Amino acid sequence: MPRATTHVLVAPRVLSVGAWAWFAAALSFLMLFTLQARADEKVIRIGYQKYGTLVLLKGKGLLEERLKPLGYRVTWSEFPSGPPLMEALNAGAIDLGSAGEAPPIFAQAASRDLVYVAHEPAAPRGEAILVAADSPIRTVADLRGRTIALNKGSNVHYFLVRALEAAGIPYDAVKLAFLGPADAAAAFARGSVDAWAIWDPYLASGERATGARTLVTGEGLVPNRQFYLSRRPFADAAVNRAVLDTTLAAIGTIDAWAKDNTDAVAAELAPSVGIPAPILTVALKRLTYGVTPLDAGTVADQQAVADTFHRLGLLPKPLVVSDAVWKPGS
Repeated sequence: MPRATTHVLVAPRVLSVGAWAWFAAALSFLMLFTLQARADEKVIRIGYQKYGTLVLLKGKGLLEERLKPLGYRVTWSEFPSGPPLMEALNAGAIDLGSAGEAPPIFAQAASRDLVYVAHEPAAPRGEAILVAADSPIRTVADLRGRTIALNKGSNVHYFLVRALEAAGIPYDAVKLAFLGPADAAAAFARGSVDAWAIWDPYLASGERATGARTLVTGEGLVPNRQFYLSRRPFADAAVNRAVLDTTLAAIGTIDAWAKDNTDAVAAELAPSVGIPAPILTVALKRLTYGVTPLDAGTVADQQAVADTFHRLGLLPKPLVVSDAVWKPGS
């Protein structure tokens, strides 16, 4: 048996009034110094997901290198998907993060502090509705009365709505099973759902693992863009302008490298995503690359997402997406 530990209490020496005053003053000075050091600390807090440009940026250490001359350091926080990342952004827990089309819409409805700072080009082939290879479902119209697995409030939620609209199927004519990618994959594999609306790289993984058939992709239906978002207080602060510009430029550098090195990117991402590199390569080749500010067309596409969710009663009030587009120097 381990020995019992004996704790001996020693009575503190009684300090004089002068000593107590000196001690209190020293403690106050120390607390003030600590608070001031924290206030003066220069840091950008970035939220990222297991798959995408930001996780590559983190792995390369490029941003730390570029921000060092500006006196900034970087902290990284991983999130399982866009919605919780957006919640953290709204809560002020991070300063920058990325998400697809739908999560920022709900985040803007919750807070006026959210701002779009950049986006990547549309990649409509990166999301699809899958059915089993031997399924009798041949068209989107055949989904009437069927159960579809999807992640609530994600890009594929909007994609499914658009696919149903294009096929003339009311939104309430299908049954929805709101599941995250892992749970949806399991439900789809065992036949508990009739279809699965999903995005890459889980799309590529589902195709390979189950031999699933693609019912429809996002082509001609949705853009499927990736957005970079920040908090208005952070983005609007003059002291942060250079760090935000430098960060977006570093993301662009990684994007340019990834475009021409899909095999290397797949090998780098495979351990964190848990998907074999050859499957990730399929997904990466469906991506588009390049980081640019939002233009009128992109804003209009996002406005359509917001209007659709409001019409379906998923948003409590109408949104004006352009109100959340960051305008440097304004």
